[in-house]
Amino acid sequence: MSMLLPISRREFFKLAGAAAVGTLIGDRLKPSKARAASGATIRYADRDVPVLFDADVCVCGGGPAGAAAAINAARNGASTVLIEKGIALGGLATLGCVYPMMPAKVNGSVTPYIFEVCEKLLEHAIDFDDRSGKGAEGAICFNPEVLSEIYDELCASAGVDVLYNATLVDAIVDGDRITTALVQTIAGLAAVRSKIFIDATGDAYLARAAGVPARRGSAKTGRNQHMSFRFEMGGIDFNKLYRYIVIKLKDDFCKNRPPYFEFAKTKKTAAIFESGVTRGELEQDDIVYIQAITMVGKSGTVSMNMPQLPSEYSATDAIGYSRAVSHGRAMMRRLANFLIKNMPGFKRAYIAREAALMGARESWRIEGKYMLTEEDYYEQSRFPDAVARTAYPIDIHDVELDLRRKLPEGGFYEVPYRSLVTDRISNLIVAGRCISADFAAQASVRIQPTCMSMGEAAGIASAYALKNNIAVNEVQWDRVPNRSYASEPK
Repeated sequence: MSMLLPISRREFFKLAGAAAVGTLIGDRLKPSKARAASGATIRYADRDVPVLFDADVCVCGGGPAGAAAAINAARNGASTVLIEKGIALGGLATLGCVYPMMPAKVNGSVTPYIFEVCEKLLEHAIDFDDRSGKGAEGAICFNPEVLSEIYDELCASAGVDVLYNATLVDAIVDGDRITTALVQTIAGLAAVRSKIFIDATGDAYLARAAGVPARRGSAKTGRNQHMSFRFEMGGIDFNKLYRYIVIKLKDDFCKNRPPYFEFAKTKKTAAIFESGVTRGELEQDDIVYIQAITMVGKSGTVSMNMPQLPSEYSATDAIGYSRAVSHGRAMMRRLANFLIKNMPGFKRAYIAREAALMGARESWRIEGKYMLTEEDYYEQSRFPDAVARTAYPIDIHDVELDLRRKLPEGGFYEVPYRSLVTDRISNLIVAGRCISADFAAQASVRIQPTCMSMGEAAGIASAYALKNNIAVNEVQWDRVPNRSYASEPK
């Protein structure tokens, strides 16, 4: 699928239309909902636990990968349950204030499901064309509340049963198959039985509970990437901000004008934040990473891509994660108060929203049939079973390992289906940032659109495996008809 049309993003999606979203295996089957298992129970930890659903496919985690997986599995005829611990789908995009969706930086990376989500955003008057300025493969801007609504609409139309406010607790395994996911709900402990499971938790929690080996952090330092605690600020005068940053300070970091504008700590602006440290208004850790981006559909509002938490707080340590929340909130308040006091355009600003999820860039990664590596990135590896392609840099947030390595213009690598499955569990697919990849490769593959494409493939592969009575870890993606990703750009 070549994406080299010399037209605007808005016109591109208008022209793409229904043809761009035809990601089905053969004829689209009428969605069938998972059967509610009325009165059924299983025995777990010496107690009878009610079974809420018997399904063909159970997806754990409703973020970019999980929502895509559930929607595509259901559209292809599989009865599907989506387990989400929050009360909104979208994961870090909607609950973590991670904005915008960073681009894969290569033509041909946008799979049909992503096209559809972008079309839905345009239908809801979220116009991101002027913001990205990069054609069909640019950053995807959105309104988090609208995006949550879109995911609800897509799940409802596909026939997905979404189980909100349900925290995955454990997996019951029989031989090489997961039979049941245990979840904690408002009514108590409950079970979901399924033929196929998709782990889109971001932390490989289902896979690890099922005994799949996993790695975490850097092999050099043992640390995970730094987390962030993102937030939004409203009440900002963008014109005053623009005049100060661009005209007075002559900072050309952002080429756009309001309402699509951003600023960061650069050579021209660093003194502003450093002076805050000198005066005691900020701490040095507060200004390690500074970036603020205006939000489409939220007048006078910026997404604050900060603060970045110190390395002592780990995304894989329960106590450390919890302490990071309190520490991050204190950092957030200092930054907000500093901007209100010192940054032109922020005089009447306020914190409009705090993230409901910490911004974990990396935690656990499964050991799958194939481990995507740093060498695959540099060698621009191609795979017959590729489910996604990307040229996003190796973007590591770490004080000691900080680096942003890029491929040459036009270069890209691919993500193989074999990195989504494991020899240990035959009915499990893992999608999202916790696939089988080393620390450096994961720092590139972790962006939201790539996770969406992996989830899309996981949903399609699940339905294909059911239809053909084969294990999902034996699916040969290159033989799946009408799969979402196939051809190399010309």
